[in-house]
Amino acid sequence: MIWRLALAFAWAQAWAAPPLPALETEGAVTVSGVSSGAYMAVQFHVAHSASVKGVAALAGGPYYCAQGSLWTAYYNCMTPGAFTPLPSVASLREKTDNLAKRGSIDPLVHLASSRAWLFSGTHDETVARSVVEGLQAFYSSYQAVTVVVRDKAAGHAMPTLDTGNKECSVTQPPFINDCDYDAAGALLQHLLGPLSAPAVAPGGRLEPFDQRPFGGHAVSMDDEGYVYVPKACATERCRVHVAFHGCRQGRAVVGDQFVRGAGYNRWADTNRLIVLYPQAIARWWWTYNPKGCWDWWGYSGAQYHTKEGAQIRAVKAMLERLSEKRK
Repeated sequence: MIWRLALAFAWAQAWAAPPLPALETEGAVTVSGVSSGAYMAVQFHVAHSASVKGVAALAGGPYYCAQGSLWTAYYNCMTPGAFTPLPSVASLREKTDNLAKRGSIDPLVHLASSRAWLFSGTHDETVARSVVEGLQAFYSSYQAVTVVVRDKAAGHAMPTLDTGNKECSVTQPPFINDCDYDAAGALLQHLLGPLSAPAVAPGGRLEPFDQRPFGGHAVSMDDEGYVYVPKACATERCRVHVAFHGCRQGRAVVGDQFVRGAGYNRWADTNRLIVLYPQAIARWWWTYNPKGCWDWWGYSGAQYHTKEGAQIRAVKAMLERLSEKRK
């Protein structure tokens, strides 16, 4: 029996992805995400606003909107109605302020110097525009520099120049739509300032890495994540952007379509930007997450939205690993 376990362990190790590299990254981090990834990006930004300078959220709502409730997440924070209203900015601010006072998140003064780029497609029937506008109101209340894009005929998806579903208005896998609109480029320029024109085609390395040391299936994280490393960043110090996929958009469902097709990598090549693509996975036991969403309602624990949240700690550890000196 023992030799079988040893053999199984050796087999798993032999097939494991390589470790996340140490690349001696520099500067403040930026984050973005789609749908559940948008909520996760907002959580990560607010929890670590001292080191995260900006956030982009496509089809996402205010910080701590669900308040630990799947019911609230699904009804109040996606398609709110008369009997299931979106939580007020005042109530969410009170809770956020209290978290900051307890040290569960970074001091909120940092939000005033941050930037937020928000997106709501005109054909998105999954997350209502009022939810995205609630996120805008939340960030505006902290004086963040905020932009909202709401004039694109997109469904519930990542809009791109020319990849993904050929009809911009649809909502279907891989939730990447050809909208003749470069959302990745638009959000990166708002968060980072003027950028060099993107490469014609990605020329860096898209590498899988072993995600198991940072999280695990118990918190609904996949065994592997991805990191995109431009050629220059293999030897020079570069900034980092974290891109969170949405529900049913991780590698276990769509393979590498999001990490290759969302539009970030061409911009990364010409602007010394490493792109980290953490990966969530579906779970039906221990944690109930059947669609492989990032945790924005509390399936991984009550502190999911704070610095102590299991997934937030995992991604923070990935960033710390990237910042270590090259060996």
